[in-house]
Amino acid sequence: MENYLSYITIDKEIRFGKPTLKGTRIAVSDVLQWFASGMTEEDIMNDYPYLSKEQIRAALMFAAHKEELTKIIAA
Repeated sequence: MENYLSYITIDKEIRFGKPTLKGTRIAVSDVLQWFASGMTEEDIMNDYPYLSKEQIRAALMFAAHKEELTKIIAA
């Protein structure tokens, strides 16, 4: 998914500036927590029918990219 950033916004007025899915108040971290709790993409879409597969996958891509940028500095 090349254009995943087109689905993500960061606005200090929404969820205290957490990255969220555009047009929603759903944070990228919410999507990650749902998957971590055992929900499937289908479960999420059933609970939040206004979300698309593309939005859910964009949240995952955003988190994956953020992880790639994280560096560990040895103390």
